[in-house]
Amino acid sequence: MDENLLEVKNLKKYFRTKHGTVHAVDDVSFTIKKGKTLGLVGESGCGKTTTGRAILRLTEPTSGQIIFNGRDICTLSKRELKKARRDMQLVFQDPYSSLDPRKTVSQIIAEPIKANKLIKGKEQIDERVNSLMQTVGLAPRLFNTYPHELDGGRRQRVGIARALAMEPHFIVCDEPVSALDVSIQAQILNLLKTLQAEMGLTFIFITHDLSVVNHFSDDIAVMYLGKIVEMAPSEELFSNPRHPYTQALLSAIPVPDLSAKRERIIIKGEIVSPIDPPDECRFYKRCSYACDACRKTPQLEEVCPGHFVACNRLEELGNLNTVK
Repeated sequence: MDENLLEVKNLKKYFRTKHGTVHAVDDVSFTIKKGKTLGLVGESGCGKTTTGRAILRLTEPTSGQIIFNGRDICTLSKRELKKARRDMQLVFQDPYSSLDPRKTVSQIIAEPIKANKLIKGKEQIDERVNSLMQTVGLAPRLFNTYPHELDGGRRQRVGIARALAMEPHFIVCDEPVSALDVSIQAQILNLLKTLQAEMGLTFIFITHDLSVVNHFSDDIAVMYLGKIVEMAPSEELFSNPRHPYTQALLSAIPVPDLSAKRERIIIKGEIVSPIDPPDECRFYKRCSYACDACRKTPQLEEVCPGHFVACNRLEELGNLNTVK
């Protein structure tokens, strides 16, 4: 049986504002096995990026446990966390703003190596940088170029090389292809898949694009306003979506077949405010199946092996209107 690399238990991240407390991430739990990919999907503002940053402790969690390689990183001191972070890295969404425009490609990739004193000596560092550039498909001639001289795909390759410089086992990819052209997206996704196979990397892949996550992830967790509403293996989620929100998302995926018939599920109604939300289903006001039973927060329940759904009407409505 595969060993869990990451186990997140009851993770919460709240932000206090003058209008109240924003429940950005509210009681999120999941596990990821070594060498696997968890896709974290949902519309903008659902809390998926905050979840990724909280797991890395770039944003301090309000409460919960984040057990990485058997250790709860929420309890680590700053010194211990700095050492643990060598094994956890982040690939940012925007491949331009995440790179220092004043530094060359080689300087950007070498920065974490120098900061953590992994290698000493300019010749050895340059050798390591050249090796990383080759790994991510960057030509040697780009060694002394600046980010503004590169296209989006090459910039993102620089960001991936920088993340790999620490030789991590776990990487959070925060919408790494959303700012790229479709053809370049495929190249970056194939690169990440190749690196995962060769290095045994474990990913959290954050995205709003379900058509992308289906081909890249082993398991998928669907988030809505800070909560996971459905979680299942990728193939199972796409063939048998059980939550009304998941079904609506899947119905919106473009199909490259003019003869294909798919009923588009339009989500209507008012979006619940994430500020001090009531104790009810977050999707209650937008769900066409809502009833009085939905005025209580649903819990994730396992409906079949590995498939979890949070819906108070799941048993009553059965499979609802599964997307064909």
